[in-house]
Amino acid sequence: MEEVRSMDATPQRPEGGRVVDAALTQIDLKRFIDDLKEESTWKESDRNSITVHKSDNFVMVLIGLHENAELKPHNAKGILSLQVLKGTIDFILEDKKVEMEKGNVVVLHENIFHSIKGREESFLLLSIANTGDEK
Repeated sequence: MEEVRSMDATPQRPEGGRVVDAALTQIDLKRFIDDLKEESTWKESDRNSITVHKSDNFVMVLIGLHENAELKPHNAKGILSLQVLKGTIDFILEDKKVEMEKGNVVVLHENIFHSIKGREESFLLLSIANTGDEK
């Protein structure tokens, strides 16, 4: 029997029960973007996000940023890829800034500090693969 994992209900998303891990996880990014834009978090702050897949070694998060929203320097405990689905952003490492637009993807090894700034309203798909290496 296949194991299916769902997200619990939260005050922001009281319906709960959203499947985030199964043998086949279907993800409708357009619908999730529309949903994010309807939530109070999007309307009241500079960003919103939702986990669309989460298993032991892999996570995918849809991130929405308003113009000039900034994710301060941080790192990931796995190899990450970041794809711009809509808009334009700056992906910033200590000594390098990559201007990204719809269709662009970066891949970054684990534990490298980076930040992100929305140049306009933007939506991003972040994927992080846990390599199992503890450093």
